[in-house]
Amino acid sequence: MRKFFLIAAAVAAAVLISACCGDGQNIIRTEVPERPAGQEDMLNFAAEPLDTVRIGFVGLGMRGPGAVSRMCLIDGTRVVALCDVEKDRAEAAAKIVTGHGRPEAVLYYGSEDVWKQLCDRDDIDLVYIATHWTMHAEIAKYAMEHGKHVAIEVPAAMNLAEIWDLINTSERTRRHCMQLENCVYDSFELTALNMAQHGLFGEVLHGEGAYIHNLDEFWDEYWHDWRLLYNRDHRGDVYPTHGLGPVCQVMDIHRGDKMNVLVSMDTKAVNGKEYYEKHRGEAAPDFQNGDHTMTMIRTEKGKTIMIQHDVVNPRPYNRLYQLTGTKGFANKYPIEGFVVDPSAAGELIAADGDGKSGKVDIENLSSHSFVPEDVKAALMEKYKHPIQKELEATAKKVGGHGGMDYIMDYRLIYCLRNGLPLDMDVYDLAEWCCLTELSAISIENGNAPVEVPDFTRGGWNKTDGYRHAFAQ
Repeated sequence: MRKFFLIAAAVAAAVLISACCGDGQNIIRTEVPERPAGQEDMLNFAAEPLDTVRIGFVGLGMRGPGAVSRMCLIDGTRVVALCDVEKDRAEAAAKIVTGHGRPEAVLYYGSEDVWKQLCDRDDIDLVYIATHWTMHAEIAKYAMEHGKHVAIEVPAAMNLAEIWDLINTSERTRRHCMQLENCVYDSFELTALNMAQHGLFGEVLHGEGAYIHNLDEFWDEYWHDWRLLYNRDHRGDVYPTHGLGPVCQVMDIHRGDKMNVLVSMDTKAVNGKEYYEKHRGEAAPDFQNGDHTMTMIRTEKGKTIMIQHDVVNPRPYNRLYQLTGTKGFANKYPIEGFVVDPSAAGELIAADGDGKSGKVDIENLSSHSFVPEDVKAALMEKYKHPIQKELEATAKKVGGHGGMDYIMDYRLIYCLRNGLPLDMDVYDLAEWCCLTELSAISIENGNAPVEVPDFTRGGWNKTDGYRHAFAQ
């Protein structure tokens, strides 16, 4: 019964209208609610600069403590308050703060809604949310309504209703609502983004991303089993943002292009169901999430994206991250490499063994194999992103998924302190999270095409290309 209830609920929540395309193909339409009177979009929104960003943390389990520590290492921050339902977690995080020589933080714990007391404070600018998924949107909305900017762990919203709630609240309150997607700050992804923006791949026509990560060693670490239960009760790509985010930045999604339609498929549920029954000791005859989910997306400008999700099968960690362009190709997993069209390569500069500058022979480049390692190294150095040049040494020392967590937090504080648009806005959040519900709708309706809403409500072509903001 749960399966059929979830299908009905998904359809109702999305406000679906079945329509027919010009070619006769049925497509499931998704309503775009009218922007409430008096609201404006948040495209390129910049708030007043903050000399010191006063932060309150909600959720101190797996991700929260690391974020607390990183923020204590960034200039212009103050950790004001810490909140978790578990007292020992709040107290452990408090020791992290004082261990960095920072003033003591106020603690909140003991009840499911104690986080509201933190959000009610008038000495907090930013609420950093690292709870389990189903609380993200509720806390963020309340915090914005109480004058706070919010940064939310992924995925920030689990369905279209939550997504539109966050968009409307952000637009109405004029508060930033950013998703904490760390993978856009990975060194390879940043380099490839910079290469793409300099035209090295020509026009990028296709991108691929994924979250392929066997979680057998981690399921027990999630508080009250929330993540495994979510996979038991929900179908579709429930964790799409790590793969989708970096590709969307390269493709200028809602900055000159937009996602129009998606189609999703999944395998039957085998390993997820067996793991649950073996380790939780109860039958799960209607375990929802298939072992492997695939989603294909087509954009307004005729480009395509493929996203995959698999957390139960014995495969090496893989986010894919592939870019296929008219003049080149980038690939991160399982082997990092680039393909560069020899006719468009130009002069590549590398460092020889003595550290002196030398020219790389481009005559041996091929359009159907990765460039040699010396050419790859030259490309990585030549197109190192300005953010990497500034932060990579510190980021590697601090750590956090190879340093990308530190860069993510640093950039958030940097933009808030300088009154700049954030690297990721509320529409990025919406676009990257919407696959969670839309993929399920497609699958449950015979892998039907589903329309991707224009979350900007007409502003998707207002900005010419994705760029990070920097202070003058």
